[in-house]
Amino acid sequence: MNRCSWWLWGMLWLSAPVAAVERLTVQVLEVLPHDINAFTQGLTWHDGQLFESTGLYGQSSLRRLSTRNGEADRQTRLSDSLFGEGVARVGEQLVQLTWREGLALVWRLPELELETAFSYEGEGWGLCFDGDSLWMSDGSATLQRRHPADFALQQRLTVRLQGRPQSRINDLACAGEYIYANVWKKAHILRIHKASGEVDGVIDAAPLLPLSGRVAHREAVLNGIAHNPDTGEFYLTGKWWPRLFRVRFVQASAAFANAEAGAVSAR
Repeated sequence: MNRCSWWLWGMLWLSAPVAAVERLTVQVLEVLPHDINAFTQGLTWHDGQLFESTGLYGQSSLRRLSTRNGEADRQTRLSDSLFGEGVARVGEQLVQLTWREGLALVWRLPELELETAFSYEGEGWGLCFDGDSLWMSDGSATLQRRHPADFALQQRLTVRLQGRPQSRINDLACAGEYIYANVWKKAHILRIHKASGEVDGVIDAAPLLPLSGRVAHREAVLNGIAHNPDTGEFYLTGKWWPRLFRVRFVQASAAFANAEAGAVSAR
């Protein structure tokens, strides 16, 4: 290929249409109390209840939260040598990642009793289950698809926004053909098409920050996302946040219209 051909190819590539990215925001439906001491690393919804994984060495736990008042009505502590991360429900079990320990802990529901553990390489960050496969993040721009029976790695998928890899992918929520992802230390959520890894929607969750009551600490960031498939709603919170939010992802104009109508309820 001569120089002219290379130049023409480059110009065609640069002028190729970029896939549109939908811009959304959060419509707050309800505000629930949340344990301000919870360093939230993972959140998942099951059968009308939320399950939360918290981190930090010596403080990590797995909790069942009421969606009526946000309180933990069942809780188990992890070993002091483990740092809890993302959590996902698979059948009548919960799978909970650990940060640097390379262990995926399998807990039996409803007792929250440890049944077994799987091993994996690298760090564990976020986790969700789409009904067939577990999807795992490790803080990079790569998602890992894993088998729910033995946690075997089946696929690696790069998350891209308009062609650019998106790193620091954190907690995950599976919803239909999409994976919704927190991004570490960012106030937005990515909507990732799991067939391609392309981000086709970005949700601005910054309106939650002044409502969160979070402590003045650089680690008190947005993290923890769970999807209720019955309603299409999401639950969002953050590390050391005293509040948990039930929300919908909507166009900005719809969110403002509902706020003016007084649609938000708080407890």
